Amino acid sequence: MRLLIVEDAEDVSDAIAENLSRQGHVCDKARTLADARQFLAVQPFDLMVLDINLPDGSGYDLLKEIRARGEALAVLMLTARLGVDDRVDALDAGADDYLVKPFDFRELEARLRAVARRRHGETDAVLEAGDICFNTATRRVTVAGTPCDLTRREQSLLEILLSSRGRVIAKEELHSRLFGLEDEVGLNAVELYIARLRKKLPSTSLEIRTLRGLGYQAFVAGPARHA
Repeated sequence: MRLLIVEDAEDVSDAIAENLSRQGHVCDKARTLADARQFLAVQPFDLMVLDINLPDGSGYDLLKEIRARGEALAVLMLTARLGVDDRVDALDAGADDYLVKPFDFRELEARLRAVARRRHGETDAVLEAGDICFNTATRRVTVAGTPCDLTRREQSLLEILLSSRGRVIAKEELHSRLFGLEDEVGLNAVELYIARLRKKLPSTSLEIRTLRGLGYQAFVAGPARHA
């Protein structure tokens, strides 16, 4: 996933980004509402972690702007307020979930996974396609029951493809979800990672099809695997 972390406490945002990056996610960080708006104007995100109290205003304002535009961006609110009314306000404003500070990073990661699953219509942490099984909580990938060793970015690519089975995904979209704005990586890197994933997955049922000029499409195929 590609996430935007809107948090003015640098140590907190750095810690969140570090933990999520270890899970293979791409994280951009904004310390103010103005910075967040700039990120959102130029880059699509899968999920946003949004603090309520920011130097130039309330995170509620940004959340309301996003929902007023009809954007389906998943949002998890961070708050130091313990009151039930504050949590109700966050959910009523359009937040998908909330977390009270201080928090355990394991709970944050679990809540983000749950939000992402709900957004993709999944009911549990396991993505399956034919003989491929990917546990998004443990990051364990198996093919026909045999463990498959993938790098973090290869895992992220597989997660995107499995979550979007049947949908054509443009190369530009894959690039934006796999690499941060600070990564100086060209579009050809997507082709490289697609090739690596095909080579590492000894699957007889998942096909990753290249559609020239359109992008990539993953789907469960028959017993024969195509190049």
